[in-house]
Amino acid sequence: MKLRHLVLSFLLICAAAVPASAQSWPAKTVRIIVPFGPGSTPDTVARILTDGLGKKYPDSVFVVENKSGASGNIGTNAVAKARPDGSTIGISIGGPLAINTLLFSKLPYDPGKDIAAVTQLITQASVLAVNPKLKVDSVAALVALLKAHPGEFNFASIGNGSLSQLAMEAIAIKAGAKLVHVAYSSSPHAITAVIRNDVQMACLPAISVTPYAKSGKVKMLAVSTAKRSAFLPDLPTLKESGIDVEADAWMGLIAPGEMPKPMIDKINKDVVAIIKRPEIRKKLAALLMEPVGSTPAQFRALINGEIARWAPIIKAANVKVN
Repeated sequence: MKLRHLVLSFLLICAAAVPASAQSWPAKTVRIIVPFGPGSTPDTVARILTDGLGKKYPDSVFVVENKSGASGNIGTNAVAKARPDGSTIGISIGGPLAINTLLFSKLPYDPGKDIAAVTQLITQASVLAVNPKLKVDSVAALVALLKAHPGEFNFASIGNGSLSQLAMEAIAIKAGAKLVHVAYSSSPHAITAVIRNDVQMACLPAISVTPYAKSGKVKMLAVSTAKRSAFLPDLPTLKESGIDVEADAWMGLIAPGEMPKPMIDKINKDVVAIIKRPEIRKKLAALLMEPVGSTPAQFRALINGEIARWAPIIKAANVKVN
């Protein structure tokens, strides 16, 4: 295994000595594995990235491969088990990289050892949205209502153990309130439940909420990220609203854990440059996403921070998957 690392590192160093115009991706055909189905937001981001990579490396073929199931674990495991030669990379989210370590009794991979953190690709705000019939215009008003009627209101999520559930569980815990969880299969189904008043609230990706807020079908109260969204500048954060909860629906680029560091650094540099291009920014903005482009070390710190953030919430809310 060490010999393979040395060979791959040597080849990468040799490639670095070649003029930029003649450089190529480490492999001719590259799989970008997405652990969710076609049409999901990670899938959309993967296809935006694939387009950018294809233009930079016209001699290579970049193919998005969807491997959904087990809350993202199947596709993320496929990346972990792939050859670390640049022919397989992946896009994943906080679930299979961090939260699932707290929810599943056993994972087929170790995110800390079997996965190389390449870069955080995007940050994506979630929005706390409520049915207008609640007649609340702020987080403070919502909290007061929930405290006055414990256990009488429901919230939607996109699945047991999902970030959308954990964010709402955290809001309830921090507010000293009690809510009833109802799981749905997707963001469209969850926001539809809020519109129909089958449930009264949800914390979902902004792109799932904003079209209905504009038409008055739901009311937006706050964003879940640490700072205000550039796309929703007038909407306060949960922290600004008095609830110390932060939930970023980020996505990141990953690789097999044994990929040599020089290769990881090269891919990081190229991908960061691509996602910050004006045309890529524009495509991400249409999804209410902002590009990040962190270092591998910063991305790893983010993953570890998510585990520390959600462990006490999962324990307090008694969230279980298996």
